Amino acid sequence: MRYILLLIALVLPLGFLLAQNKKNKDFYYTCTMHPEIRSNQPGKCPKCGMTLVKKQAKKAVNSQPENMPKGQKDQGSGMHHNMNNMDNAQPEKAKKAAAAEDHSVHGNMNMGNNPKHNVSQEEQKAIIASSVIKTIKAKPPRTIRYDLYVADTIVNYTGKRRKAIAINGSIPAPTLFFTQGDTAEIHVHNTMHHETSIHWHGIILPNKEDGVPYLTTAPIKPGQTHVFRFPIVQNGTYWYHSHTKVQEQSGMYGALIFYKREEPDIKQQTIVLSEWADMKPHEIDRSLRNQTDWFAIKKNTVQSYAEAIRAKHFGTKIGNEWKRMLAMDVSDVAYDRFLVNGDTTKIFSLYKKGDWVKLRIVNGGASSYFWLTYAGGKMTVVANDGEDVQPVTVDRLIIGTAETYDIIVNIPDDMRYEFLVTPEDRTKHASIWLGKGMLMPADRLPKLKYFEGMKMMNGMMKMNGDMKEMPGMKMTNQMMDMNTVMYPEITDGEDNMMDMEGMETDTTMEKQMDMHADHKIAQMPPSKGTGNMEGMNMNMGNSNIVTLNYAMLRAPHKTTLPNDWDTRTFHFNLTGNMNRYVWTIDNKTVSEAKRIWIKKGEIIRIVLFNNTMMRHPMHMHGHFFRVLNGQGAYAPLKNTLDIMPMERDTIEFATTESGDWFFHCHILYHMMSGMGKIFSYQNSPPNPDIPNRNYAQRKLFQDDRSFHAMAEIGLESNGSDGRAMLTNTRWRFESLWHLGYQDHHGYESETSVGRYFGKMQWWYVYAGFDYHYKSASGIRKDEAYNLFGQTSNKNNRKTAVLGVQYILPMLLIADMRIDGNGKARFQLSREDIPVAKQLRLNFMVNTDREYMAGVRYIFTKYFAVSSHYDSDMGLGAGLTIIY
Repeated sequence: MRYILLLIALVLPLGFLLAQNKKNKDFYYTCTMHPEIRSNQPGKCPKCGMTLVKKQAKKAVNSQPENMPKGQKDQGSGMHHNMNNMDNAQPEKAKKAAAAEDHSVHGNMNMGNNPKHNVSQEEQKAIIASSVIKTIKAKPPRTIRYDLYVADTIVNYTGKRRKAIAINGSIPAPTLFFTQGDTAEIHVHNTMHHETSIHWHGIILPNKEDGVPYLTTAPIKPGQTHVFRFPIVQNGTYWYHSHTKVQEQSGMYGALIFYKREEPDIKQQTIVLSEWADMKPHEIDRSLRNQTDWFAIKKNTVQSYAEAIRAKHFGTKIGNEWKRMLAMDVSDVAYDRFLVNGDTTKIFSLYKKGDWVKLRIVNGGASSYFWLTYAGGKMTVVANDGEDVQPVTVDRLIIGTAETYDIIVNIPDDMRYEFLVTPEDRTKHASIWLGKGMLMPADRLPKLKYFEGMKMMNGMMKMNGDMKEMPGMKMTNQMMDMNTVMYPEITDGEDNMMDMEGMETDTTMEKQMDMHADHKIAQMPPSKGTGNMEGMNMNMGNSNIVTLNYAMLRAPHKTTLPNDWDTRTFHFNLTGNMNRYVWTIDNKTVSEAKRIWIKKGEIIRIVLFNNTMMRHPMHMHGHFFRVLNGQGAYAPLKNTLDIMPMERDTIEFATTESGDWFFHCHILYHMMSGMGKIFSYQNSPPNPDIPNRNYAQRKLFQDDRSFHAMAEIGLESNGSDGRAMLTNTRWRFESLWHLGYQDHHGYESETSVGRYFGKMQWWYVYAGFDYHYKSASGIRKDEAYNLFGQTSNKNNRKTAVLGVQYILPMLLIADMRIDGNGKARFQLSREDIPVAKQLRLNFMVNTDREYMAGVRYIFTKYFAVSSHYDSDMGLGAGLTIIY
């Protein structure tokens, strides 16, 4: 009996310990802000520093390690081969198709501010299916190595051979696969003759691994290898690209796929969207800065007087120029091709009827937005910028530059369905075909109605160049797309489209919208504490088209930040000048603005107001921010925010890192112009990659301080008129000349340097030197004295000058100057008056009794046939060279 009692005494504690151990395995510790963090022990979140909370574990359903997606099986290979077709790698066939990931909230498609619409039976099946989806367990965490070889290459997308940059011989670059918990070790080998860099977009990593040259990471010099090493602490769809000059436009971009530790067993397809221009990226940048409208000519989107008259919008055109605005523009650059995974068309025929496919979509374009539509029916959005969202079903969405989306689509029949990718300007398209069988094309998006957009823009802009905010209109989170007036698929057949010009600033949006009461407007329920028009979707007319906006995005878990941390709020106005292609924040470029000093343990809230007529995808390095979109504690997390004209959006993030982090517009040419800020953590340890901070800062600031050249050289029968300039954000060096072939024609040269002032840069102050010679026989009696009664000294003028220019309504240039002899001159001029698509007029008149009028017909970007009459040289005709 004694032995039995002893045995029981030994077994009972052991059983209790085993039971307690089993019970403990049913729990794990996680972060409320980053639920992907899991630990067996209490502690702090490695991403945000918050205390981990205890959660009950859920058992995986039918986990099958042997069914690891092919991309994960190949992770250790280094992948030195061409990866263009690697996206065909799929998990093995699941027993049940699914449309959302295992942690998503299912069934209710009208959560929060989502628009009400009918959910089809098939869509509902897709949502419900996610509750029984199989998952695939990953292998134990390990170090995954890739070797990336960056090299100059030659491509041919249009029938013309052009220089480009490839990684491992591929454009786009190879897709890199990791699993959360792995460690990335990426060796980047620069085989080019110029430096390069790689930025890991949207990735939480140590500051020195971020990849911004001269800010966080040393540039990779020619012939050098740089090793990036960082832990994978997240999952989702991300990407990487060069952050050096305009190399991204040349082909340096690729996808990053971070699998979950338990990845849903659903078919997946990685898709990288981009664009290609035969024109060199540096030439694109130079052309944008030099006010050319060649891109509009090439896209057939010129809004000249002739087009305005044909469209019965001549008054709209005059109103546009009266407010000193150039023509309505949607996309700045005229691209030659739009690409999906490096081609204009991709066919994925491995899918069949009934399959549900997760499309991991990366917008790797340098400056393009893309509309996404699908011939096979609706699309279910399940993630944005790598972060899961509660599933929301839409007919279409626009993906901003640098954004990523995970979208579930269904193959409804044994057909080949088109997933159509259309750039925002709708000039071309690219196609993805899913399935096999008869082709099922998606509806093409019709041409934009630019003059309707111009009319709207006139009403939104004040005379001083600021946007006109309307009381009662809560422009936020893409909920009121003012560009809707340009969409024929929405507005055709509607007699009473919104007239922004008719809106008075003291009226409410609700009153102005009364005229649309008979139209079916897709509307979301307003959030508490906001105006009664919040959530209105401007899909007037055909409201059956459900378009995604940020207000529909809802995180599947709470994203609230620590409530015991101090909050600091910054107000940033996005500012710019389309006339000179200058893009800034609070009218300061990166090199002009001071760093924003922050410290660990606080919450940074940023209120962004877009005071320009362009969309801007604002990207934060090294941090995810909450988008305050009316979803309360379930506000979605993003790293790139598309902010539309006249919108005011609020984001916030926790300061948990160290070092310097870039916040900037991700349209490449806006960033190069200077639209960005630098956030710097106080008391950060020295960055070994940036040993000389002063030198590095000078190199970093070169982007928006760089000068760009332009020239116009007229070679005509009566002489040569021309000018050459070097300009940057604020400064202009200029030389003008008028050379006659005869002494009585005379010749003149003016050289000056000046600076632009003001937010819209309508003021320009300059100083220089003027040399003018004209024989006495060539001076007319009426020009012996100017209109101020001062003697004209054209026969031998050698004098310094000081002047100021101002842009008047109708884009007229008023120039007042005085020379070293005390002689004053007032001049009025305008160049490039758009008479027709390729026909331009220009004129000049001044108080020295000089005048000129000319006409130019543009044949190519660099050549035009021209003619002009000049008071000094008479009538002539010939050729103008434009650079």
